[in-house]
Amino acid sequence: MPKSIEFIRARAREVRPGETRRAKCAVVIPCYRVTEQIAGVLSSIGPEVGHIICVDDACPDKSGEFIRSHAADPRIDIITHTENQGVGGAVITGYRRALELEAEIVVKLDGDGQMDPSLIPMLISPIVNRLADYTKGNRFYDLSSISRMPLMRRLGNAFLSLITKTSSGYWNLFDPTNGFTAIHTSSLKKIALDQINKRFFFESDMLYQLNIIRSVIIDVPMNAVYAGETSNLSIRREIFRFAYGNLKNFFKRFFYNYLLRDFNLASVLALIGLPLLVFGAVFGFIRWLDSIDSGVPATAGTVMVAALPIIIGLEMLLSALSFD
Repeated sequence: MPKSIEFIRARAREVRPGETRRAKCAVVIPCYRVTEQIAGVLSSIGPEVGHIICVDDACPDKSGEFIRSHAADPRIDIITHTENQGVGGAVITGYRRALELEAEIVVKLDGDGQMDPSLIPMLISPIVNRLADYTKGNRFYDLSSISRMPLMRRLGNAFLSLITKTSSGYWNLFDPTNGFTAIHTSSLKKIALDQINKRFFFESDMLYQLNIIRSVIIDVPMNAVYAGETSNLSIRREIFRFAYGNLKNFFKRFFYNYLLRDFNLASVLALIGLPLLVFGAVFGFIRWLDSIDSGVPATAGTVMVAALPIIIGLEMLLSALSFD
């Protein structure tokens, strides 16, 4: 990376209205049960945006019709799904429309009012300045903002951030479920949109896809607004799906980046360390069961045969992780 992370983050905080207007920017808003907030969101989008793509994801409140009757902004383009596809499916539809409109940068903005549209210039500034291919909001920069976040969201995001770092390879990022994002269409065109998860795992899956095409991603500080709106994301219900999706992406990323495209020190450490760890754990478990059945304690040599592979294997895997 040509610039240090701290330098990039410093540039990301700069609001440059003149620079942002040079880029042709489109905003994609997935709409599902947001009729109470969407009018305020649309009215807050500034002149740096050339197109506003609202995707009614088979909303029971008919968000598309509501926008049509309550918003007169000529930039608004409404697309309606006949069947609900999930937030990811709605965003993918919006992405495809933005590509048809030949936008240079595409911002994803939720319609529930939790994201401040006035931050769009700051969000896209690193992309305009060619410091990043993809930017995303991070609600964890400001401690006062964190304190306003519901406890379950804090705990859920902390856990999801840890496993998403592992699966995506972007160890410097946090707040992976944050949907306030921007992407340059040069990167968007390289991604197989049909392969991205269409439900709540969408943002985390995007990070994995972006790593595969070697995109530069940075976090942009933002505050979240919680005004009593109901979130469609249930941490308790989705956390196991997120864990499974991230685990699958981790192994896929390891295969693509460390076996198929390259073979380096991390590849060797992982390929030796994992079998050693598994052998030691399985051997030790079997011998432990034998000791219980026979009533005879395992010898020191047996314990060492089990313990040494576990210790060496774990150390090698941690070294591979550090390399990553």
